[in-house]
Amino acid sequence: MEDALADPKSKAKGPVKSPGEGLDTPREARARLLPRLSPNPDAFGSMTENFARFMGTPQFLLYMTVFCIFWLIWNSLAPESWRFDSAALGFTLLTLMLSLQASYAAPLLLLAQNRQDDRDRVSLQQDRQRAERNLSDTEYLTRELASLRIALRDVATRDFVRSELRSVLEEVIEARDNPEQENVGSPERTARSEQAHRNRQRDS
Repeated sequence: MEDALADPKSKAKGPVKSPGEGLDTPREARARLLPRLSPNPDAFGSMTENFARFMGTPQFLLYMTVFCIFWLIWNSLAPESWRFDSAALGFTLLTLMLSLQASYAAPLLLLAQNRQDDRDRVSLQQDRQRAERNLSDTEYLTRELASLRIALRDVATRDFVRSELRSVLEEVIEARDNPEQENVGSPERTARSEQAHRNRQRDS
């Protein structure tokens, strides 16, 4: 009692927790009785897709029809001791089997659809990247062609070079034939030079 009177707040606080038992301390993982199942997602997804594709084929419908007809005929016409599903109860076992098949078929089809959606998403992303690369290549080729056209404007064409050579040849022939009239023929050379200059501007 003396201890309680000496420290009256001890009851209000309750037992003191150790530093490792606070709310900010994560709890330790519990020991599992059974090992965690982690099947290979690719192998399981491929198996579900194959089964889903098989369920959508005419062969599957034919096999199911033959199976149900055989089941009904056997449990209706076979001897009583050989029957395993009572026709009086409405073929309960067959109904349960078909219900179980439907309950498993729906998630399998959903898994196959999810994998197909993932493939479509990846294919769409690759198509978008390919389109962007094609666009960048086209823009690069367009710029290169434009630069080549600009560079070709300053290049002498074949006709221009021929006209220049022809004019120079005529001047050489005239100078050789009439060396004393070199100054007289200067206006003609000037006219030919102007004509060649106009041709150059027209070609450019």
